[in-house]
Amino acid sequence: MTDTLPTRTAAFEARIKQRYRSEQRFKALGLTAVLFSVAVLLFLLGTMLLNGAGGFQRAELRVPIDFTQGSVSVDAATLAQPDALQRLQAQGLPELVQFSAASELGEPGAEELSSEAWREVGSAIIADPGLLQRKATFDLPASSNLAAALAGEGKPELHGLAQTLSSEGKLAERFDPGFLTRSDATDPQAVGIWGALKGSMLTMLVTLLLAFPIGVLAALYLEEYAPKNRWTDLIEVSINNLAAVPSIIFGLLGLAVFLWLFPNMRSAPLIGGMTLALMTMPVIVISGRNAIKAVPPSIRDGALAIGASPVQVVFHHVLPLALPGMLTGTIIGMARALGETAPLLMIGMRAFVATPPDSLTAPATVLPVQIFLWSDEIDRGFVERTSAAIIVLLVFLLVMNGLAIYLRNRFEKTW
Repeated sequence: MTDTLPTRTAAFEARIKQRYRSEQRFKALGLTAVLFSVAVLLFLLGTMLLNGAGGFQRAELRVPIDFTQGSVSVDAATLAQPDALQRLQAQGLPELVQFSAASELGEPGAEELSSEAWREVGSAIIADPGLLQRKATFDLPASSNLAAALAGEGKPELHGLAQTLSSEGKLAERFDPGFLTRSDATDPQAVGIWGALKGSMLTMLVTLLLAFPIGVLAALYLEEYAPKNRWTDLIEVSINNLAAVPSIIFGLLGLAVFLWLFPNMRSAPLIGGMTLALMTMPVIVISGRNAIKAVPPSIRDGALAIGASPVQVVFHHVLPLALPGMLTGTIIGMARALGETAPLLMIGMRAFVATPPDSLTAPATVLPVQIFLWSDEIDRGFVERTSAAIIVLLVFLLVMNGLAIYLRNRFEKTW
């Protein structure tokens, strides 16, 4: 009896073609989804870059100042004191700056010089006391009204003045490096992001130092040492539920517990870091347990076979192999914590902070809260500053995640 090959009927061929068409449609849908996601991401980044590029600039008036004709006379020892700016103010520096602006720009132009412009001149004098012996030219911030007029907005009566000064080369939009070194202010021409950026760094440092070791140790205990009973089941369910709790609940917990224990540390990075650590810890515990489960049992058996103790097995063999997976969970948790606003608003980190925090217990704010506050301002100048702050936040997030990914790849091992 001879074997016969199956007959490829017309119905069979139709089913084959239908399966091929279904596969092609699935591939096309998947590719479309990826391209759409990339397009949305590029649109988002492009919009923020276009809107935020102007946030790194400000309208500046060019003012020459002849210090030899003024009454400002301060020695180098006085300029080295903490109250050097106040000494310069008492010597008449604001009046000298205003007089020089009126001589160069006329009275209407001098009136549109920022009221805080003399502070920048004072800072330059403190950095270089030799300025008091010569004539120097400064690019000083214009008022927010004149800045809006230069952009074709704001008060119509200032448009002509802005065009005249701009055509004479005395008014222009210039890159503002001080945006990255100043703190919050009421004038969009004088605001900076350094105070909020430093507050975010300190808050994230506290969050990492608390959440990572506690989360890793909790994951090791639950996976390697905890007995399997209803109490550990209850703990596991609670941790899974905590990972899905809205962030504002953790803010209420920080308000009720941490500020009750430390009432004088409202809006401090220490309190903000502890609050965000509570929110981040469940994510680290869950990812840590999954990473520990992924370590093959043969690793444990081999370590025990060569005489390692159970503690050595966990900390010398299991933990190093599970660490990359734990770092992945840490990246996700820290990225979520960096962008949180609600829990920090609950503990008072929305206060106006004009100076960068100098310690973990000093009043501070963070980048997301700073962005939230600026977006609520009426002044048009804060719109571009808000977009620029968003760009700084994204860069900070990328740097933080890049460092974590480097560490993850550094400790990653294959078996």
